[in-house]
Amino acid sequence: MLFRQLEYLVALSRERHFAHAAQACHVSQPALSEAIRKLEEELDVPLVRRTRRYEGLTPEGERIVVWAQRILADRDALRNEVGALRTGLSGTLRIGSVPTASGVVSLLTAPFCAEHPLVNVQVRADLQSEDVLRQLLNFEIEAGITYLQNLPAEVRAAPLYEERHVLLTHVADGLAHQATATWEEASRLPLCLLNGSMQGRRVIDGLFSEIGLRPSPRIETDSVATLFAHVRTARWAGIVPHAWLHVFGVPQGMRAVPLVEPARTVPVGLVVGAREPGSTLARALLEVARHTDVASALERLPGSPAAE
Repeated sequence: MLFRQLEYLVALSRERHFAHAAQACHVSQPALSEAIRKLEEELDVPLVRRTRRYEGLTPEGERIVVWAQRILADRDALRNEVGALRTGLSGTLRIGSVPTASGVVSLLTAPFCAEHPLVNVQVRADLQSEDVLRQLLNFEIEAGITYLQNLPAEVRAAPLYEERHVLLTHVADGLAHQATATWEEASRLPLCLLNGSMQGRRVIDGLFSEIGLRPSPRIETDSVATLFAHVRTARWAGIVPHAWLHVFGVPQGMRAVPLVEPARTVPVGLVVGAREPGSTLARALLEVARHTDVASALERLPGSPAAE
């Protein structure tokens, strides 16, 4: 059994297409197919359902993919461990983040890259919370930034900050000149919010539900940039995590007003696999997170009266 065969099988599981998997592995399709066929012969089980096209993995193939991901992750971790002993930490650190925490990633990657100049970092900041955990457990990423609620036993977490929400509203609106705004007051405004499939929106819906309300946004989007683009027109108000303001700022002519009644926060943190010894890169990022005061960096809201 060769690592290459396991890499091909994992790629096929991910791409769900022989030609695409071969392209991802930089080999010809016949070479990839033959390598997987030899792996089936060695293991003496069918791994792929074959007709004229790829029809998915067999039940045995699904189980073997999990082992393949684990073996390849341990191989990479071993290489990184040895490399760190010789020349310092190197390799590629893959981080997945929920969109609401995307602005926080740089607060960790900046000190991490300063400490480990030989490491490259890849960030995916468009994942749902369940995708972060799935990719982490499937060894597709080394670390994730997500909500710390209902985490499985297979991961460990380092809290980073408490997510809270602010109302972005036009300076001409009376709420813009208040120290705080209630969720009930926010519900009366023409709102632009994330769409209902996103965890960040589900948190907002839950807060509205506490006071017996259900938001009816005029605009919904799965894009943070699109949300801010609409809010910048001053035709819509937005409800956003305060951490976003440190990336996008407060749009001109708008005010960021903390939301209360209810005043709730949601813990957000860094998650890594709990397996030992695990990824050297993940351990290094976890160490950076433990020495970085993310909460303090997010404390002041740009554009708020206190910051002007």
